[in-house]
Amino acid sequence: MNFFIVDDDDAIRSMLREIIEDNNLGNVVGEAKNGISIKSSLLNSKNIHVLIIDLLMPIKDGLQIMSELSSSFKGKFIMISQVEDKEMIGKAYSLGVQYYITKPLNRIEVVEVIKRVISNIKLEKSINHIQDTINFLKTGTQNKIPESKTIAEYSASILSKLGIIGESGSNDLISMVKYIYSRENHIPSEKFFPPLKELFTHAAEEKLGEKSNVPIIKKEVRASQQRIRRAVMQALNYIASLGLTDYSNPKFEKYAAEYFDFTEVRKKMLELQKNTPSSTPIHINVKKF
Repeated sequence: MNFFIVDDDDAIRSMLREIIEDNNLGNVVGEAKNGISIKSSLLNSKNIHVLIIDLLMPIKDGLQIMSELSSSFKGKFIMISQVEDKEMIGKAYSLGVQYYITKPLNRIEVVEVIKRVISNIKLEKSINHIQDTINFLKTGTQNKIPESKTIAEYSASILSKLGIIGESGSNDLISMVKYIYSRENHIPSEKFFPPLKELFTHAAEEKLGEKSNVPIIKKEVRASQQRIRRAVMQALNYIASLGLTDYSNPKFEKYAAEYFDFTEVRKKMLELQKNTPSSTPIHINVKKF
């Protein structure tokens, strides 16, 4: 995960870089003390996933930068500032801020916020991959999918091959895939994709019933996220086990790189081989999955 930090305080930039690298959250591949040179072309060329930006800076403030980047930068924003003005914070969120952190920085809070943003990025990639699979099947001459039931059967088949069809999170994944397919039939656009919140809310309502109250649905959404993460970790463990036994196993060759970050698969394989935990945490890429 690549980070870019924009803050006019050298000490803040240094602290953020240290927190990110010491906790193996990713790499800080760029820094700036003002927003003059911050363009989407620069961020995209460095493959920036998360832009951490100060709200108030000389010459050009964080809100101006975000406004300029909002339509062309595909990464996520984390805003940091001492300012607690509700109107300014609200504008920051409307421009795409994922989280807002107030100064002085708290190391634990920073780590947790960054982990949540990373988790969201990975989850988006995972669901986008599911959508790509659906689009491929819908346009293929031999694999057209006429009904939601067939979508569910196909999804269940893939999850079975990954060794997680019996995991509780598999039902959540299948529910989301069916929902995406049903929505695309009503909104036939390649660019259409429902927000993650909508997907998780739908899965919760399908399980609990639409008449369930909001607090219960929110609780189920959080539980669904955890179930999916556990299911993906179980799938990673299964695929790594196959590769450890037979590196040329067809399932391993097909799914190891398609649904997971292969570096994490290798890390899991070494962990299983040595029967000891990895020296660095294994990050499951839920979004790619």
